[in-house]
Amino acid sequence: MAEPRRISIMGSTGSIGTSALDVVAQANAAGDTPFEIVVLAAGKDAAALAQQALAVRPEIAVIADESQLPELQERLAGSGIETAGGPSAITESATRPCDRVLAAIVGAAGLASTLAAVRQGTDVAIANKESIVCGGKLILSEAAKSGARILPVDSEHSGIFQSIGDGRSLEKLSITASGGPFRTASLEQMAGATPAEAAAHPNWAMGIKNSIDSATLMNKALEFIEAAYLFDVDAAQIEVLVHPQSIIHGMAHFNDGSVIAQLSMPDMRAPIAYALGWPDRLTTNVARLDLAALGRLDFEPVDPARFPAIKLARYAISLGTGGTTVLNSANEAAVSAFIAGQCGFLDISWVVEEALSRFSSGNMASLACDTLDEIAYLDQFGRDTANELLRRAPSRAGG
Repeated sequence: MAEPRRISIMGSTGSIGTSALDVVAQANAAGDTPFEIVVLAAGKDAAALAQQALAVRPEIAVIADESQLPELQERLAGSGIETAGGPSAITESATRPCDRVLAAIVGAAGLASTLAAVRQGTDVAIANKESIVCGGKLILSEAAKSGARILPVDSEHSGIFQSIGDGRSLEKLSITASGGPFRTASLEQMAGATPAEAAAHPNWAMGIKNSIDSATLMNKALEFIEAAYLFDVDAAQIEVLVHPQSIIHGMAHFNDGSVIAQLSMPDMRAPIAYALGWPDRLTTNVARLDLAALGRLDFEPVDPARFPAIKLARYAISLGTGGTTVLNSANEAAVSAFIAGQCGFLDISWVVEEALSRFSSGNMASLACDTLDEIAYLDQFGRDTANELLRRAPSRAGG
């Protein structure tokens, strides 16, 4: 029998984490390479984390919100499972010896633990695109030193990873976007959208933040930046296409006119399984693709008037890592405000654009973002700028 593959799941109670545990259970039941769980780490849901821990028996369960540690300890009392709490405990747990860390903590909060695992030389299956958007330069530099491999989990980057081969003779990359719930909506309809309407994604089941990002196409903007870092290609060589069926996830175009694409049903368990099992493939119960039943695959360009996020991503990446960090943090702040009913849907992209403008014209544009402290400083700048803009223009939605 093959040696077990030991994995740690950072962000285990979110949609990626729960899907990953399902993938692990299916692989173990199918007789594939067996998995053992070293770490389960979550944000603040002690009850869900404890339930997961009792089911899969990790070495340690860690919760970022230290105030929830007593509940976690009580629920796991007598189980023999270690517990810990607080952001530093999350980061420390990512350095525990294992074969692969799944980095699925939402937002910039996942950067420290991802970097800790990379510096340890542990392979990282990266589902936290914000870590690459804010710290891609630093993470990839540290990975080169430690020998850690970065394996993409986002369906688009997984598709490219499976299609690109050795990268020789590459002309460009394509990533696809479903278009979200507002693909055919007017600007007027989008201006009045509620958080529930924006979160109603037609194809994918995701957490609310990622769902809102998909509605603005900011999710695709972040993935655009991530692709440039992960595959070391110029932003001009990456295109974004709206593909409402979400069947083709990524494409590699070559200089002989060939295009190699990866297709699968829109189910995150497929790219998660590829990242956890690589270089092998794991057995999953993901629905099999029936192209005859599907009948057609449609593609269209992104409308920059209704969805300016891709244009903003191209501008941000031209400003360097500082620009992409500010884009991400301003977006996180604006999305939080939208969910809380404090701004309109169209305000999100406006806030990001204004924050980038202030960054590019200020005295921080020269920061190299070579350290976590510099990244944290710019992250806070983006959030503070976003919140100031929203306070000064609370009724700007749609304007």
